[in-house]
Amino acid sequence: MSTVIEQAVQARMVSSVPQMETVPATLRYDRDDPFAVRMAFPPPATLEGTEVSWAFSRELLAEGIEAPAGLGDVRVRPYGYDRTVLEFHAHEGVAMVHVRTAELRRFLKRAQGLVPAGHEHRHLGIDENLAALLRDAY
Repeated sequence: MSTVIEQAVQARMVSSVPQMETVPATLRYDRDDPFAVRMAFPPPATLEGTEVSWAFSRELLAEGIEAPAGLGDVRVRPYGYDRTVLEFHAHEGVAMVHVRTAELRRFLKRAQGLVPAGHEHRHLGIDENLAALLRDAY
């Protein structure tokens, strides 16, 4: 069984022009980092011309599709009947994207199948890391 889930999504960039540009993005969930979700944007979709990836909690994404969530660099909120807005706050400014809520729900369901919510601690490898630290101490 794979320990990583990746799912392509279409994100609509919100900008000052009337029409929103659609850009590809990839959602990623890794069982080895069970609390986090990553959303990556390819080089053509970024101002820097390099891939940009944001990491935020899986719980934030799950909460944000139901009601506004987040106070920090990443905020998530429902928008209308079938969209969710993700806001990415950086020193350079704020990027806002709309993603179909159904795509986010499908991704979260797949992640839930890999690591059920509330069981993330079982996949942190604490015992292995502690054993490696103690082994290196001798």
